[in-house]
Amino acid sequence: MMHLKNCFVLCLWLFHGALYAQESWKIAGDKITTPWAERVNSSQPLPEYPRPQMVRDTWHNLNGLWDYAIQPATAGRPSAYEGKILVPFAIESALSGVGKTVGKDNKLWYRRTFTLPSSFKGKNVLLHFGAVDWQCEVFVNGTAVGSHKGGYDPFSFDITQHVKRSGTQEIIVSVWDPSDDGPQPRGKQVKNPQSIWYTPVTGIWQTVWLEAVPRTYIESIWTTPNVDAQSLSVQVKTVNLQQEDEIIVAAWDGQQKVAEQLVAGPETTLTIPNAKLWSPADPFLYDLTVQIRRGRRVIDEIKSYFGMRKISVATGSDGIKRMMLNNKFVFQYGPLDQGWWPDGLYTAPTDEALRFDVEKTKAMGFNMIRKHVKVEPARWYYHCDKLGILVWQDMPSGDMGNRWDSRPGITGVETEKQRTPESEQIFRNEWKAIIDATYNFPCIVVWVPFNEAWGQFKTREIVEWTMKYDPSRLVNQASGGNFYDVGHILDIHNYPDPVMPRPELFGKNYALVLGEYGGLGLPLEGHTWQAKDNWGYQSFPDKDALLERYTTYINNLDKLVDKGLSAAVYTQTTDVEIEVNGLMTYDRKVIKMPEETLRELHQKLYE
Repeated sequence: MMHLKNCFVLCLWLFHGALYAQESWKIAGDKITTPWAERVNSSQPLPEYPRPQMVRDTWHNLNGLWDYAIQPATAGRPSAYEGKILVPFAIESALSGVGKTVGKDNKLWYRRTFTLPSSFKGKNVLLHFGAVDWQCEVFVNGTAVGSHKGGYDPFSFDITQHVKRSGTQEIIVSVWDPSDDGPQPRGKQVKNPQSIWYTPVTGIWQTVWLEAVPRTYIESIWTTPNVDAQSLSVQVKTVNLQQEDEIIVAAWDGQQKVAEQLVAGPETTLTIPNAKLWSPADPFLYDLTVQIRRGRRVIDEIKSYFGMRKISVATGSDGIKRMMLNNKFVFQYGPLDQGWWPDGLYTAPTDEALRFDVEKTKAMGFNMIRKHVKVEPARWYYHCDKLGILVWQDMPSGDMGNRWDSRPGITGVETEKQRTPESEQIFRNEWKAIIDATYNFPCIVVWVPFNEAWGQFKTREIVEWTMKYDPSRLVNQASGGNFYDVGHILDIHNYPDPVMPRPELFGKNYALVLGEYGGLGLPLEGHTWQAKDNWGYQSFPDKDALLERYTTYINNLDKLVDKGLSAAVYTQTTDVEIEVNGLMTYDRKVIKMPEETLRELHQKLYE
C-alpha cells in the first residue's frame, strides 16, 4: 500500500513539474505559427533519439528550459541570468520563448543543471550537441571541457572526468555568432532580413544530449555501398580498443542475417548477395550492427542501417551524359527546400513537423529535394531514407560579395572570391565536417559546394577535393554559379521559365541540370509572415491561375528531358518569411495546388 502511495506522489510531482514548465514558457512574438507549435512540450521538446545512423540505448535528452543571458562579447560569465530559453530553439525564434537578437558585439550564455541517470554509473559520459551556430565554449561544473566552431555539424565532448559521482551537475555554454558580419557559413541569415534573406539563428538549434559508453567504444562508422560488386564497405573508428578486442559487423534483412564479417583492419567489406536496391520507388534499407567483443563479452554495440544504391553519370546513345541511379536513367525532380519554420526558424517544432515536409514532397510526386544552403538534423535525412527521396546537399554559403556571371564558359579569376586564409580554413573545416556527419545517409546523392557564386572560391580545388574525399557521389560544383571545367554537372538557374544548358555544347562532358526555376508566388491572407509587401518572382491572383502556369512549365520541362536534361529544381517547398513562392504556405496550413494533381503532372517527367 505504501508503495502505491509513493508512486502516486511521484506521478503527481512529475505532473506538476511538467505543468510548471509549460506555464513558465510561452511562444514569443506575434508571427504566424505551424500546427505543431501548440504541441511542443517545454519539459522535453524533440525527445526522439537524435542520431538514427548510430543508435545506443543508454542516453539522456537535455532539451528543455535552460537559463539564458546576453552579455557584451568582452564580458565574462554572467553573475545572473535574464530568464528561460527553450532549447533547442534559437533565441531569435518564437519557440525559444525569448525572440531576441544577439549580434556580433554580444555573447549568448546558457546554463542548466541535471543529474546523471543511474544507468550511466561506471561508464564514460559523452556530451553531444547536434548543432550550435556559430562559435561556442562549453563548461561542465565550472571547468572548460571544449570549444567548437561551425553552425551546421554535430560535435561532442567526453566529460567523464568533469562530472561528479552524484548530485546536481551544471552545464554552461557561451555562443558568439556574427551573422553576416563574419565570414563563416551562414546560409540565408542576415542581421537585417529582407527579400530572400532571413532572420539570424544564434546559439543551440539542435538537440543536446548525454550518452553513456564503455571505456572502449565505437566512435563512428562510414558505410559505402557498391551496387556493381554487391558489397558494402564499412569503416569503424574506435576509442581505447584493446589488442584482444574484435570488431564484428553484420547486415540484416529484418530478422535474417545476410552477412557478417570480422574487421581486420581500418575497414572491411560485407558481401550482400542479391542486394535489394534503394530507390525512391522502393526505399529498402538493411539494418547494420557493429560490436566490439572481448572474448565472449560484447563490450559495445551500435545499431545502424544502410541502403544499396549507386549514383553515377553515363553517356547515352545520343552522346549526352545523364545522371544514373542504380545504372538506370531516372529524371530527378524536386523542390528547393530551405528548411525554415515561422515558429522555430532553423528548427522544426516537432519530429512530426520535420517529417511532414518530406512526406508532402513525396505525395506531390517529387523524387528529389535540393537542401538549400542549410544542413538539417540527422533525423531529417533519416526520414528521406525511409520515405525514398533523393537529396542534393548544399554547403551553407558565407563570405559573399564576388562577381557572378552564370553563363557557362564566361569565368576567370576575377569571378572568384578572394577569401582570407582564415575564411578559407573555416569553409574547408565545416564542409568536411558536414560530409562526415551526413556521409552514411543513402538519400544524399549530390554534393553542392557553392550556390550562385555566393562566396565561391578556388572552385577547381574545392570540387576536386570533394570528389576525391567522397567518390561515391556526384559533385555539382556551383549550382547556378560561375562555371568551371570540373565536377560532374553543369547547373544553370533561370526564373521563372524552365530552360536547360545547350546539350550540343556541354552535354558530352557534363550531366545537364536546371538547378532552380519557377518561383511562382501566391500570398494567402492569414498565412504570411507580414501583412503586405510580400515577394515572389511572379505573383498570381489565385490558386487556379497558379496551377495553370505551373502546368505549362511541367509540359515544357517534359520536352527538355527528351533533349537530355537530367534534373530540375522548382523554387520552392514552402514560403519563407516574406517570400511567397512556396508550394505550401510558411505555416504549412495550406497546400497551394492539389497534391494528386501535382503527382499526376509529375509522372510524365519520369516516364
